[in-house]
Amino acid sequence: MAKDVLSQSEIESIISALGTGDLLPKQQDNKTRHDKKMNLYDFKRPNKFSKEQIRTLKNIHENFARMLTNFLTAYLRMPATVKLESISQVTYEEFIYSLPLPTLVTIFRLSDTNGSAILETNSFFTYPIIDILFGGEGKLIKKTRELTEIELSVMRRVNEKILNNLSYAWEDIAHISPQIDSLDTNPQFSQLLVSNEAVALISFSARIAGNDGYINLCLPYITLEPILTQLSSQNWYARQSKTEWDATRALLTLEKKIKVTEIELTAVLGRTTISVSEFLNFEEGDIILLDSQIDKPVDLCLEGKTKFRINLGTVGTKMAGVITEIINEEEGRE
Repeated sequence: MAKDVLSQSEIESIISALGTGDLLPKQQDNKTRHDKKMNLYDFKRPNKFSKEQIRTLKNIHENFARMLTNFLTAYLRMPATVKLESISQVTYEEFIYSLPLPTLVTIFRLSDTNGSAILETNSFFTYPIIDILFGGEGKLIKKTRELTEIELSVMRRVNEKILNNLSYAWEDIAHISPQIDSLDTNPQFSQLLVSNEAVALISFSARIAGNDGYINLCLPYITLEPILTQLSSQNWYARQSKTEWDATRALLTLEKKIKVTEIELTAVLGRTTISVSEFLNFEEGDIILLDSQIDKPVDLCLEGKTKFRINLGTVGTKMAGVITEIINEEEGRE
């Protein structure tokens, strides 16, 4: 019983240790350890996309940016550049309230089974395209305004072609066939999802006719959910390797077929002009005068088109020709 009672010196030692922090109560020590293991989680902004899925989306849409660069340059007949800027996970509400007013919001179905998504193109991207297609140089308007019905119709066709390129960019991962549902100039009227729904926001910068604009692609989690398992780096690179091998095999097959294809080569010794009556009176032994000299090169035609000039001769018992000149396309055109 006496052993359970602390002496005065032991009590003073404990008080001194508590004062210097050398001794913490067991409950407080456990709390500190729990605090170190605690990770904050915001239930309003759940992280639904993994880092690997974000990386795969990055690979897909870097391809998409290159496709858009080629498409816009050819379609507008003017230099255009599109570059992927960022991929982030945000809520639908944050995306909608980050957009300027007015802007062009295109709601489209990713496919019949994958739900809807949003393509947003701001005024600095939209108005230069409209100006170019209407015969201008791609200038911006002085004061931002909403698009007219005719301008909306034009941009609908442009966005359909943009979304066609999106389907090509995705073809190594999943088959999608985007179809436009509606176009609007006020994004706050686009109540596509609940406000706290997670979306993948993919942002591009675009430069057209000296104007810098932006394109935003909003892909909701619920839209991508059926194909999320395919958004892996391993799946991406495996499909890319298969696509490259298929392309290489097709080229090898084409090369093999070309090598055994027969073509017709014709040496033109000379030309002349005669009348029909002279032609009808030709007999064996008659001499026809040509416009070429015996010691000058003659034309060698490939499938009827002049491609070379050659000097005629013989090799053994066979006739032959030495190529002395290659004729370019314009010069050889008859």
